[in-house]
Amino acid sequence: MNSERHRSLDELVRAVAESYDGTSELDNLDSVALPNKRSVVEALWHLKHLLFLGYYSTRALSSQNLSYALAEHMAPAEEILVTQIARVLGYEARKAGRQPPSCDEVEALVHRFLGTLPAVRRTLTADVRAAYDGDPAACSVEEVVFAYPSLEAISTYRLAHELHRVGVPLIPRIWSEHAHSVTGVDIHPGAVIGEGFFVDHGTGVVIGATAVLGRYVKLYQGVTLGALSVRRTQVPGCVQTKRHPTLEDNVTVYAGASIMGGDTVIGEGSVVGANVWLTQSLPPGSKLFGRAR
Repeated sequence: MNSERHRSLDELVRAVAESYDGTSELDNLDSVALPNKRSVVEALWHLKHLLFLGYYSTRALSSQNLSYALAEHMAPAEEILVTQIARVLGYEARKAGRQPPSCDEVEALVHRFLGTLPAVRRTLTADVRAAYDGDPAACSVEEVVFAYPSLEAISTYRLAHELHRVGVPLIPRIWSEHAHSVTGVDIHPGAVIGEGFFVDHGTGVVIGATAVLGRYVKLYQGVTLGALSVRRTQVPGCVQTKRHPTLEDNVTVYAGASIMGGDTVIGEGSVVGANVWLTQSLPPGSKLFGRAR
């Protein structure tokens, strides 16, 4: 019986192997090794500890052991990122017919990214405070850090955006889509978002690649900051033509609203009501409720 089962499994394996005939974009057999998704997410886990070690640590922290505790996460984060970024940059170089970057170049890029972590922590401080101040249901800052899906999504976005800024492809998207799968909040790493950002409840929020949000913007669940539909031939490759809206400082957008288009600007201090479909700009201080534009 076991030998028959093994032969059957051998036949199944052979059938799947034969489907890797080199004609499908899913094959990728002869390419430079792509990044490993599990390792990329593991690096994100270590980075989250660097951002929130006072919350994530399993030991009591003090000024005497803080550096040691941070190093326990900085070292593996660096090692993983050097390996995985070398893979993705080598893959991109091969596609473009270029020489892949050297180990020293990749390490310098990773250190440049890691050097942004203190600034990311300062920005996240404003994000956490905005969540606490903006939601009376939050009983403490600790509750926001531990329990709010928006902070999980925003902190991942902050890291992914910095990696995107230093020119690393693919890995920022893996991070942002991992956060999307966990929280229901979809923030493209290319979006530019000021400090004090808060997404209340979170589920169903979509923020596109070329969206620009000012300081202290507040979104509710189900909000889309999206693009009007275009074909890839109209935006060749990954060229980031401005396709998503701009929200200036202190804008609030209520649940289910959709604000679309790269020329759409929502002026400072404006409020957009629930379920509005908006493709035109609003001047500062506007209030739009219960109708589409």
